Amino acid sequence: MFIYSNPVARNMNTAIILGPLGQSSTELPFYSYRVPAGFPSPAQDHMEQALSLDELLDIHAPHMYLVRAIGSSMIQAGIFDGDILVVSRGRTAAHNDIVIAAVNGETCVKRLSKQGESVVLLSENTKFPPRYIMEGDELMIWGVVVASLRRHAVHG
Repeated sequence: MFIYSNPVARNMNTAIILGPLGQSSTELPFYSYRVPAGFPSPAQDHMEQALSLDELLDIHAPHMYLVRAIGSSMIQAGIFDGDILVVSRGRTAAHNDIVIAAVNGETCVKRLSKQGESVVLLSENTKFPPRYIMEGDELMIWGVVVASLRRHAVHG
């Protein structure tokens, strides 16, 4: 965990921690057939193998947890309001990683930038300014975002 420190708070709540991610033994059929954006018709003879979401998303519980993204500050990174983020606590955050961070106790999802001696949390939307971590700010990196999930249809 990366830590910095300062008592000035900003409203940056852009992530809600949902909880730890458990292993799944569910396997789904994986089709080698590439689906065009038109009308798909994958046939049984195109099935390549069974694939688990754990394998597909490279999930290694218990070092993984889920977060729901809030707002539009990361849309240019493909993270939209309501998306579920898969976060790894086992990976060390590096320059340019998308991270779950807490700045002075306020959680957020941002791109981590190390500019010389400075640490900056960047939004992926030009409407949101960068958040420079100042001396005395408390910055805790809670994990690195490794995948995102989005529902395209909601069933009643």
